Amino acid sequence: MSSPHVGGVTDFSTHPGFAKVFSDRLTLGVFFPIEAYTGDVPRMEDQEDLAEAVEALGFDALWFRDVPLRDPTFGDVGQIYDPWVYLAHIAAHTRAIALVTGAIVLPLRHPLHVAKAAASVDRLSGGRLVLGVATGDRLGELVAFGIDPDRRGELFESHLRAIRDAWREALALDVLPKPPLGDIPVMITGRVRHHLDWIAAHADAWATYPRPLAAQAALVAEWQRASAGKPFAQSLYIDLDRSPSAPPRQIHLGWSLGRDALVQLLVELRRAGVGHIALNLKYGRRAAADVVDELGNEVLPRVRSVDAVSHTPAP
Repeated sequence: MSSPHVGGVTDFSTHPGFAKVFSDRLTLGVFFPIEAYTGDVPRMEDQEDLAEAVEALGFDALWFRDVPLRDPTFGDVGQIYDPWVYLAHIAAHTRAIALVTGAIVLPLRHPLHVAKAAASVDRLSGGRLVLGVATGDRLGELVAFGIDPDRRGELFESHLRAIRDAWREALALDVLPKPPLGDIPVMITGRVRHHLDWIAAHADAWATYPRPLAAQAALVAEWQRASAGKPFAQSLYIDLDRSPSAPPRQIHLGWSLGRDALVQLLVELRRAGVGHIALNLKYGRRAAADVVDELGNEVLPRVRSVDAVSHTPAP
């Protein structure tokens, strides 16, 4: 199976992972670790069972962080495990849900290693990888790897070019395997020290942090103008209250709220043009299994019902 690169752009409509994450409705994902915890190191208990539950309940994606070193001042270490190892592990425990990196820090990694690892995961998972990439914002980590933080934008650009060349071309010393489509969808996360027009030209989608609704809507509109309508994703921390009617209260990069307010927020973000939202449960007060169950059984159906109505053509 192959797909032509028209003007350097691949048609990912047949890529299972990209089609899952970005469709004609709002899609939802969940970050690892799927748990609430204090401090910066999660317990990582029952993650395989929770991943299987997330998939069974109809979520669209599982998200994986890239945090090579622990910096206690930063607040969290993601899922602890190396992202490529953990991607392969979770891919073996799931069947169809998209696998998204949020995000691989390109300046820290040799591009040929990233190209081979990403193509391996994409093939072994049946085309489920969406490769989120970033420059990295943990400056101490960059310095520990011998990277000048001021060069991370330049390194990001050159590494991304080398990765896609390794996928698309037969090199003298070649990188195998090649992706089934000859390419893998790349989602740039954050500004990567480049102008939005550059991001639009080099990314298949863009992901960023949450903002107040009006500000996020304005940013989505700016992105859609720059990219001719490419998909937009964002993260969102939530503390799902036991009371469905609990009003929203702001927390770090998100909200503590009941499911009624969460549904309203998700619908408003969809109307603002957000295509995918990745939920992070770190600051919750409830067991992750209970939260995942409520999200899957009570929130997802309501969001999709409203989304379907809002996209129904007028008679």
